Formats: sequence, structure tokens, C-alpha cells
Amino acid sequence: MASLQSGHGHDHDDHDSHDQDHDHDHAGHSHGPGGHGHSHAPPDSLRAFAIGAGLNLGFVIVEAGFGFMSGSLALLADAGHNLSDVLGLLLAWGAAWLSRRAPTPKRTYGYGRSSILAALANAMLLLVATGGIILEAFGRIANPEPIQTGIVMVVALVGVGVNIGTALLFMAGRKGDLNVRGAFVHMVADGAISLGVVIAGAVIALTGWLWLDPVVSLAISVAIVAGTWGLLRDSVNLAMDMVPAGVDAAEVEAYLAARPGVSEVHDLHIWGLSTTSVALSAHLVRPGATLDDDFLSETCAELKARFGIAHPVLQVEEGRMQCALAPRDVV
Repeated sequence: MASLQSGHGHDHDDHDSHDQDHDHDHAGHSHGPGGHGHSHAPPDSLRAFAIGAGLNLGFVIVEAGFGFMSGSLALLADAGHNLSDVLGLLLAWGAAWLSRRAPTPKRTYGYGRSSILAALANAMLLLVATGGIILEAFGRIANPEPIQTGIVMVVALVGVGVNIGTALLFMAGRKGDLNVRGAFVHMVADGAISLGVVIAGAVIALTGWLWLDPVVSLAISVAIVAGTWGLLRDSVNLAMDMVPAGVDAAEVEAYLAARPGVSEVHDLHIWGLSTTSVALSAHLVRPGATLDDDFLSETCAELKARFGIAHPVLQVEEGRMQCALAPRDVV
């Protein structure tokens, strides 16, 4: 059965369209034309990660030192959380840099998937760090220890400025990249948590309620888990090749089925190549199909414009024979 295939790869000179054989009971495939560009992280994201990691690392050192000096578990808990944020920022920074590297003969999709792995590692790191904070906090509730509230309040207030300032670095790119969104959400949450520590320090100074310090650290832990859960869910979904959030698979299939001459759509797959780039592959049954570059180009352009799918691979079949991949239960 004769068929046509449109494969849109990375925008590099050594990845031009070329003829190839296919192993799905089809023959004579050829790559149709059409542009494709990856939506990488915003241009300033690497600088934002560098500045954010540097600021937070400096603050972690200061906060941990004053936490030990003042005896505040809330400060130490926040320092531990901020240290995990630094590691997360470094992971995301490295992944953002890797995702910009060109594909290679063995890594034909490049290194974009490293951003998904970084987001997943970041979420797991935060949850592990939180477990240690919770265990220590329960011990302190039973046996509260005195703290130097003045130091706690000043250091935490500095933390509010550092975290909110860092969050602003990621505001522009938070909607298009899971890594950037994770950094933004964590920094905003950290700013709110640090503000909570300031308030707790003031209340302890006025009332002498020493138990409030470990209780605040528990509240910090709950906020960390709540803020991390969405990141963990989204990163696991991307790692498992789930249809990325914001892409409606049913709408995509309906669009392809409505294209001129298309009588059937099967073997449809939509997944994330990275935290910013979406890929698609599908077989389109088009009886009497001939090599139609305009059809392929228009379809690929519309997939990118309407659904944000910048890497479509379309195989067009005449439909004279049953495709082995047509049943929905076949992958």
C-alpha cells in the first residue's frame, strides 16, 4: 500500500527531509515539507536560573547560620527547603541548557527530555526534604525550645525579599515551561512561608508561645507538599508520555479527520518532547492520495497554530489495505 509521511524535525541543516523505509506494513514513504521550530525556554531563562540559584544559595547559608544561632526550627526548616530549591534550580538550569543543544545521530530528539527529568527530580527532592522537617517538628512540639525572635524575624524578612525577587525573574516564562513554572511557584510559596515565619516570630515575642515555632515549620511542610504535588503530577505525566496539559487529544483527532480527503485517523499519539515542545504522530487514511505537499504543510502549520504541536509526523495512506496499527488497542 502506497503512503506518504510528513516528518518535521529540528531546525538544523543536517536534518532536512529525506526518504526512508517504514516498518508498519507500508512502503514508499517520503517526508513532506513544512517548517518546525521548538518552543524552548524564554531567552532570559538561563540567566534567571543563574541569578536565582546564586541569590538563594547565599540566603541559605545566612539563614542556616542564624537558625542555629537563634535555635529556631522554623528558620532551619526554611533553610533546608531553600537548599532543596537551590538544587532544584541548578537541575532546571542544567536541563534548560541541555535542551538547547543540537540533536545528534544517536540522540535524534536532542536533550529536551532532560527538562522533564529535572522537574521530576526537583519534585522528589522537595518531598524528601519535607519528610525530615516534619519528623523534627513533631519532636519539637513535645519539647519546645526557646528562640531569639528578633533574629528570626529579621532573617525571615530578608527571605521574603530574596524569594519574591527571584520569583519575578521567572514570571514571564512561567506559562510556557514546566521548569520555569516550578521555579516561579516555589519562589512565591517561599516568600509567603518566610512571611509566615516573620509573623510567628512576632507572636512568640509577644506571647511566649514557644510551641508556635515547630507548628509554623509544620505549616511550611504542608505548603511545600501542596505546592510540589502539581509539579510532581505534571512531570510524571510528561515522563510517561501522557498528552501534555493544554492539548485536547479529541479536538486534535477531530481536526485531522476533517482535513480534505481524510476518511480515517488512527495510530494517533501526542506527547511532550520536553517541558516546552509537543510532538504528534498519526496515520491519515486518504483514498486516492497523491504526493500533496500543500496538504502536509497546511496541516502541520495548523497543528502548531491551533494546538501548539510543533513536531508533527503524519503518515498518509491510500486505505487499500488494513493498517496493522489501526486498532486502538495496538501501540
